[in-house]
Amino acid sequence: MSASDYESASKGASSDVATFDDEEKGLFGRFHHALHATPALVPLIVLMVAIGIFAIVLGERFFSPGTLTLILQQVQIVGILALAQSLIILTAGIDLSVGAMAVFSSVIMGQFTFRYGLPPAVAVAAGLAIGTGIGAISGWLVSKVKLPPFIVTLGMWQIVLAANYLYSQNETIRSQDIRDEAALLQFMGIRFELGGAIITMGVVTMVVMVIVLAYMLRSTAWGRHVYAVGDDPEAAELAGVNRHRTIMSVYMLAGFICGIAGWIMIGRFGSVSPSASTGVVGNIQSITAVVIGGISLFGGRGSIWGAFFGALIVGVFELGLRMAGANAQWTYLLIGALIIGAVAVDQWIRKVTA
Repeated sequence: MSASDYESASKGASSDVATFDDEEKGLFGRFHHALHATPALVPLIVLMVAIGIFAIVLGERFFSPGTLTLILQQVQIVGILALAQSLIILTAGIDLSVGAMAVFSSVIMGQFTFRYGLPPAVAVAAGLAIGTGIGAISGWLVSKVKLPPFIVTLGMWQIVLAANYLYSQNETIRSQDIRDEAALLQFMGIRFELGGAIITMGVVTMVVMVIVLAYMLRSTAWGRHVYAVGDDPEAAELAGVNRHRTIMSVYMLAGFICGIAGWIMIGRFGSVSPSASTGVVGNIQSITAVVIGGISLFGGRGSIWGAFFGALIVGVFELGLRMAGANAQWTYLLIGALIIGAVAVDQWIRKVTA
């Protein structure tokens, strides 16, 4: 066989193989690949289906601007905490202290204003700084001391929880006092109307943070480093990624976000309480939103949009079932099933080869 004949035959064989692969891939295979390339697609589909089902069952009572924005208002705190949790989980870690950090940050803001008489702007900055500082301590212990993130943040949750009650002396600052003397603390609770819907500044802040973080993770070198460290830290270091600096930045940013969640808590509840959504509830709900949102617990895969959709899914189920008059336990049952299903889907999607 001549060289030209051999080359022609090789091209024909390659073409046939490519055609065969495409045929084998089919519609199901392309859908599988789309889920792998866009992790937020699964929670988005689940969210749309859930909204559609409740809209059919409940009609205009559910599918109205007022109801849909009520869902946003209810999930704003969990949504913000889910953003912080997402960053940690993308690095193959987990943070059990996000809820406690948020509450402690809110207590710092309130106490600095009313106990020490500092301007509210300074108190808010102090609360954000405290959240960032706690995140820095956790990040240093994980990155430098090489302690497991689960153990570090479990211990940090207990420490922050105790500090919260000890420092505040279990004192609640009333809504009336905040409105009269420090309106800035309730800034995140300011409401305005938009197209017949009532929106709060906390909801606006949550949406803006989702957009900003999604851009940072997708379009910056820092975002690529976060994914690389979560996927394979040794390979990332060999590629020139500073693992310590990346993990420190992630934990500090997560702490800062928890500080913002604390500020939103004041606006949402109208008061400053050391027992507001303490610890376990915030932690579990944030992890739930992240897992349902398709972010892999193994790190290195997922998106901020997925976590946002995950938080909305929880909010839709909670409000929809309550409006339908269903037993509250059905909410936990369905969310539990979604968590297991989300992890199963993640395992299935990860089998896709490039």
